[in-house]
Amino acid sequence: MENWRNNKIAFFILSMPPTAWLMIFFTLPLAIMWVYSFADRGPQGQIELAINFDNYIRAVEWIHLGIIWKSIWTAAIATAITFAIGFPLAMGIAFAPPQWKNALLLMVILPFWTNLLIRTYAWIAVLRTRGFLNFGLEWVHDKINAFFALFGLTDLLGQFEALDLLYSHNAVVIGLVYVYLPFLVLPIYATLEKLDKSYLEASLDLGAGHWRTLFSITFPLALPGILSGCLLAFILSMGTFLTPDLLGGTDSEMIGNLIARQFTSSRDWPFGSALSFLLLYFTFIVLWVRATMADRNRGPV
Repeated sequence: MENWRNNKIAFFILSMPPTAWLMIFFTLPLAIMWVYSFADRGPQGQIELAINFDNYIRAVEWIHLGIIWKSIWTAAIATAITFAIGFPLAMGIAFAPPQWKNALLLMVILPFWTNLLIRTYAWIAVLRTRGFLNFGLEWVHDKINAFFALFGLTDLLGQFEALDLLYSHNAVVIGLVYVYLPFLVLPIYATLEKLDKSYLEASLDLGAGHWRTLFSITFPLALPGILSGCLLAFILSMGTFLTPDLLGGTDSEMIGNLIARQFTSSRDWPFGSALSFLLLYFTFIVLWVRATMADRNRGPV
């Protein structure tokens, strides 16, 4: 196969369309927003170009730092729950019989075939006071009461009280776990799929139990995929705005909602741009730390 370095003209021609696409629809809008982050908001919401750090100083005020901290904390909780569910799921798929793997992977990525807005509205139907979850719990409650009534214990559990789940912080966490679970499962599965199973067999043959093999062999070898999946779920959860906007209440605002409001109702694009780039800078720092740790673990070549 011919090396592209031997035909630089063809490589240049083929690389121009994707490069132009990235420059026009990705790099250029980011550059414009970066310039806006140093601008001022006019009296009517217009953008007055300037060079100052007022928007960044305003972004780190206590009221905004509280929203940022809440976003980090909520994303961390959602990532921890997602990992608790996703790691066993990824292991189950990786160690499943070959004829079942494709079907199980299809079930993981199946939510991607439906629009996120529709899936989030579906959770409203599940979590609301007269939703499917409360209907199911009420049915179980009535059946248990009916069972004990056979022994003369009438209305043992009392009147059923519906759970108040929707428009709360818990609903936001549930929504985040559901939305970003596939983003965590797939990197872990990819790592476990390439794992040399002879290490696990050797550990078991040498007398280690399944739990010790899991924590001493499987977990360390799958650590690159675990870190990648957790970082992906954490970053996406922290920057989201649709899930807390639809499922959260008045105390569930996250940094994504604050940014979205600046570009819509508040019409304060410079401040929204500054908030957006603070989030982007934080993402870059997290990715840089992850890359540095990976280089150190890799060791000298």
